[in-house]
Amino acid sequence: MGASLSEIKARIASTEKTSHITGAMQMVSAAKLQKSEKIAKTYQIYADKVRQVTTDLVAADRGPSKNPMMIKRPVKKTGYLVITSDRGLVGGYNSNILKSVMNKLREKHQGPEDYCILALGGVGADFFRSRNIKLSYELRGLTDQPSFEEVREIVGHAVSLYNKEEFDQLYVCYNHHINSLTSEVHMQRMLPITFDEAEEAEETVAPVSFELEPSREAILDQLLPQYAESMIYGAIVDAKTAEHAAGMSAMRTATDNAKTLINDLTIQYNRARQAAITQEITEIVAGASAL
Repeated sequence: MGASLSEIKARIASTEKTSHITGAMQMVSAAKLQKSEKIAKTYQIYADKVRQVTTDLVAADRGPSKNPMMIKRPVKKTGYLVITSDRGLVGGYNSNILKSVMNKLREKHQGPEDYCILALGGVGADFFRSRNIKLSYELRGLTDQPSFEEVREIVGHAVSLYNKEEFDQLYVCYNHHINSLTSEVHMQRMLPITFDEAEEAEETVAPVSFELEPSREAILDQLLPQYAESMIYGAIVDAKTAEHAAGMSAMRTATDNAKTLINDLTIQYNRARQAAITQEITEIVAGASAL
């Protein structure tokens, strides 16, 4: 009985240490979530303006564009830019997006020759490699609040692969943050940027008249990469916000479970201790009666 009491006491101490760690991680994730939500809200103003200017320029110019980011060709191969985290401890955050992507690959493509994967995040990269899926691009160690320089590198690789006809369209796959408890998988097409998307956007944005210098095509050559960067950056910020929310929720659940386990172990310890005391009293009484 003594060994059992010691074992229970050691488990209580170990669980308390774990609860302290998960509690601290919960607070860190909560701080990161608050910062990411603020960045996402501020960034949305910039993204809306870039989209408004771009869609106006594209919709107003009905001639064929020479910009490679707007050249639409027959889809023989599709690229998927999949955004995951670099580590675990984020609940179902990674599994949700990876499951959705795999379902998409099975439903829409006959085999690996019909698609290619660009992975942002170590969990996603390792997941696809473990299934012998070749990666066209891989990036690990993306910061919690990525800079435009990091995004520019990602967009540069994506556009380069598109220009080399490694794929004919590109989708960005990520978890969209709804609130601290909920996120949903989004798959948004980034390339090519088409007139159809511009016309659809025009219906929701009030028309604006712009004076152009030197020409519409020259401005688009400069603006379209920024537009692509804004799309990718927005998706990454959104995904990071969902990641922090998932991490906070997972650590809160772990902390609550640890506290519940501590309570159960404490009750178990008290019962075992009471049983030991009762046994000792019984033995003393029995010894006294024998005398």
